Amino acid sequence: MRKKLLFLIIGLAGLAATPVHAQSPGDVPKATVSGSATLASDYRFRGISQTDENMAVQGGLTLTHESGFYAGAWAANLSAWGTFGGANMELDLIAGYKVPLSDHATLDAGLTWYMYPGGADKSDFAEPYAKLTGTSGPATLTAGVAYAPKQQALGRWYLTGADAASGIYNDPGDKEDNLYLWGDAAVAIAGTPITAKAHIGRSSGNDGLGPNATSVTPTGDYWDWSVGADATWKNLTLNVSYVDTDISAADAAYLQPGFSKGQDGTGSISDGAVTLSLTAAF
Repeated sequence: MRKKLLFLIIGLAGLAATPVHAQSPGDVPKATVSGSATLASDYRFRGISQTDENMAVQGGLTLTHESGFYAGAWAANLSAWGTFGGANMELDLIAGYKVPLSDHATLDAGLTWYMYPGGADKSDFAEPYAKLTGTSGPATLTAGVAYAPKQQALGRWYLTGADAASGIYNDPGDKEDNLYLWGDAAVAIAGTPITAKAHIGRSSGNDGLGPNATSVTPTGDYWDWSVGADATWKNLTLNVSYVDTDISAADAAYLQPGFSKGQDGTGSISDGAVTLSLTAAF
């Protein structure tokens, strides 16, 4: 499976590198390639810091066909994966289909394959998703659902944070699923380059850490939310957000060794924090 996914990346890179031939004025390109690069003060995934509250470098590339099909790859550095075997990196392979329902509504459905290069294959997992986006004047609203079926990567292999830190499996091979529901809102402020944004999400799944002491929802059911704003100039976007969760101090202490660099277990990676990011689109 991993080899097939790597071949997909190579294929996308090859398409991105293919020269664009001259077209007549009436021609419309059948496919376009877009990308982005981001420098962030912290990588938060569903409210939880994946970089131990340290900086992250992220980048992505997407190929979009005029039919609505798209495929791409996105990557970011992590804090703990080198500790548990890997390249300190998350690599997401994404494919989906976007279809307009009306002039102001779009349905988008696809699948994300989360990979951790150099880590154990059993830490990779697949998650189908669907989201509905509607616009009204300056406002854009999105409702989404992502469901990952039972997989080893989502199981509870460790009963305590200490077991995770020492690599002692309590229930190796356990498989669990995960459901994530979310809503996003964005409102462009007239006469300015600023867009106000808000997000709320609900994770429902296993209440433990998976094979390499991490999980998409490591404390079972919890809420995450954020409020912030984008300021855009040409192809650059500066984002400032406040991100938080309702994860308790006890739950945070359980998951901390698995997500912190060096398994030091200090601080908290689920407390509220202000994050900054600068993204260049191309």
